[in-house]
Order: sequence, then structure tokens, then C-alpha cells
Amino acid sequence: MSDHPSKLHLPRREFLQGASAAAAGGMLLGASAKLARGAAHPGGSDEIKVAVIGCGGRGTGAACEALETKGPVTVVAMADAFADNLDRCRQQLNDKVAQGKAENNPLLIDSKVDCPPERRFVGFDAYKQALETDADLVILATPPGFRPLHFAAAVDAGKHIFAEKPLAVDGAGVRAIMDANQRAKDKNLMVAIGLQRHHDPRYVETIQRIHDGAIGDVLATRVYWNSDGVWVRNRKPEYTEMEYQMRNWYYFNWLCGDHYTEQHIHNLDVGNWIRGGKHPVRCVAMGGRQVRTGKDTGQIFDHFAAEFTYDDDSKMFSQARHIPGCWSEVGEAAHGSRGTADVSRFRMVGHEGRWRSKLPGVQAWHQEHHDLFAALRRGDIYNEGDNGAVATMTAVLGVMAAYSGKELTWDEVLNSDHVAAPGIEGYAFDTTPPVTPNADGYYPVPMPGKTDVLKA
Repeated sequence: MSDHPSKLHLPRREFLQGASAAAAGGMLLGASAKLARGAAHPGGSDEIKVAVIGCGGRGTGAACEALETKGPVTVVAMADAFADNLDRCRQQLNDKVAQGKAENNPLLIDSKVDCPPERRFVGFDAYKQALETDADLVILATPPGFRPLHFAAAVDAGKHIFAEKPLAVDGAGVRAIMDANQRAKDKNLMVAIGLQRHHDPRYVETIQRIHDGAIGDVLATRVYWNSDGVWVRNRKPEYTEMEYQMRNWYYFNWLCGDHYTEQHIHNLDVGNWIRGGKHPVRCVAMGGRQVRTGKDTGQIFDHFAAEFTYDDDSKMFSQARHIPGCWSEVGEAAHGSRGTADVSRFRMVGHEGRWRSKLPGVQAWHQEHHDLFAALRRGDIYNEGDNGAVATMTAVLGVMAAYSGKELTWDEVLNSDHVAAPGIEGYAFDTTPPVTPNADGYYPVPMPGKTDVLKA
């Protein structure tokens, strides 16, 4: 992957036309194509072979969901930087299948894990070996700093893709995703993204009502991911600096993109979806570190607040916080000229009165895999990549505005020369990471008013 993918000077037209049409379709099936039955996987068999690239908690979870879909699914390859991650994932997948068969779960009867040692790959280049197997579909679930590299390689290998969000941590990474996703479309490859709210029929129904005018013109949205925070992994004496950062990846911007990007992307995505897939054109934001002051919490902030402006001057107001003991909220709301919608609770008060969805709830993170594998079996290929790139870029814009303390535009951040991890395709455990601690063990933290987020 080039450190400086080609710049895109008209991202708000060519690129986003496809994303807007897809997002407006709820499950993002607007860009679907048809394959002959069986063409989605070689030989015309009903079996779908899966490779897992990134065997931590999210990769393990996605693989478990894939195994528990209708029809035979076999995990045939696994890849991770760390052998212990891979071994733990493999054990959990085997346990999942064994339990399902013991309970006569019809969704697991035909599933299996067939990963002999020769198809278990460890190291920074493990993804390349996994892509050389006969897997039909790959799950990409490494830390997101690697996503553009792995996504492009999977497309070039001709694999269908389930990629966890976010898809990048900087504008250069988003550009690389956009370029690779166009190649995926040209090859008629499935691209599913882990933004599962699009697969919840209650979200689809609620947002469709907004699109149909139930609350009038959308004037503002409010989106939140306020919670206690996530895990911290301790340094061990035997770790190189690179291994420590890879193990504790959530706290390093080149790997995670900050919690705003890694988690809050879900809510920002809904804010864009409410507007038919449009993205903001500029952002002002603030944030900092109130409780994340230790050496083990790397660089990332623990709170953000942002104001995004769209091309019609409507607003999206955003909060994301990782501080225990505070008000918690994960959700979205919309305010219109003729009413309001509590989107994440699937209810609204509009000019036609009060409304609440009566559709049954689903586990959307499971439903997205049901939809993915069912579509593959039917030969229906859909692509969620553009929408995933828009959601990722929205989050990156918010982070960069907060880090810099300046009003930034979509185009200048998307097309900036900043690359969080130059040369990432050549990284190894003895490589010096993009950031290193000072003599006291503390890492550089972005400083609003001083940090230049646009320079190379």
C-alpha cells in the first residue's frame, strides 16, 4: 500500500453518490449485483470457506457469528500477529461448534473448523499466507490501522470480505479503502462492513420514516457513545516496543484512531444515514485526557465533543466519553422541522402524532452475518464499502478537529498528506513504531492549538 494513495479532489460527488444510494437502502443492498448460484464460492458447493485475519476478540466474535449462519461454513485458515491470540480463537471456535452440535443447533450442524497447522499463520505477514488459501471470504479484524493494507490485499486476491469497522485511522487510509473498494466492485466481490445497525429492521423502519418526512426536514442530530471505557493490557519485560503497542493497541492512534473512531463510528454512521448517506462538510471539536493520564493509556483522549455541519447547514452534535461514573448513553436522535425522533429507541413524535416501531428486536451483529452468508448463497453481491469509508472519514474528521482545535473541512482532511503509520506494510516486531515514549515512559499526546494534523 502506498503511503500516499492518490488524492481525491471531488470526493463529495463521485465517491458519495454510491454511498448515499446504498445507505438510503438500509441494509446497503442498493449496489447489489447478481451472480449465478454457486459462483460466490468455487466449485458451486454450498460450503463457504472462511479465513480469519485478526484473531482477537472481534475476529473471534465475527467468526463465531459466521459459523452460526444457515448452511455449511468452514473456517479454513487463521492469521494473527500473535500465536496466543490465534490459539485462543481456534479453541473458542472449536468449542462453539462442539456446543452447537451437542445442543443440536441447526445453524451449527454443518459448520466446522478445519485449520491444521499448515493453515495457521503467525506474524505481520500472516495475512498474505491466509489470502493464498482457498478461502472464499475473509474476516478482517486486526487493529484498524492495518485495515487499508489488508483490505486492498484481500481485494487483489479476489476474496469476498467482511471487514470490521473502522476501515482506517487517517485520510490516506480512507483514500486507500476507496480505491480498493472500487476494484472490489469491478471484480463483483462482496464487501460487508461491521456497521450492524443497517441490519436491524427497527433502525431501517425508523430511518425510512424520517426519509419519508415524518419529522419534516432534518435540522439536527445528536449522537453519543458515552461509556466507562475498555480494557488496558500491561507491558511485559520481554515485549519489544512494537509488541507492547500491538498488544495494547487501543491506546495508540496509529493502530486505533482513538475511541472516537473505533466505537463512536456506529453513531456517526447513523447520523449520516438519517441524511440519506450524506456526509458533513466541516467540523469543530474539542477533547482531551481527564482520567487517562498514565503510561499505559498511550495517546488517546478520554472525551470528545464535536459539531459537524452538512452542506445544507444542518448540524450533527456528537459526544464520546470513556470516563467511569458519569452519565452513559449510546444512541442517536434527530430533530426536524415537524417533530423529533429518538432513533436508537425506535420512536418519534411527528406531525402525524406519536409512533413506535413494533418490529421484533434482533441481535444486529448476528443478523449482519445471516444477511451476508444468505446473500452469498443466493449469488446476490452487495457492497457496503463506500458507506464504511464515509462513516470512517466522518470519525477521522472529528478526531482531527479535536486534536488540532481548529475548524477542518472534509476535503482537507481526506486529502491531507498525514499518514499515521508510514511504511506499515514493512513493519515487524523489531521495527520502531511511529510513536515512542519519552525517558519517563509517557507518549506524545495531541495538543489542541499546537498539533498540526494535516502535515505529512
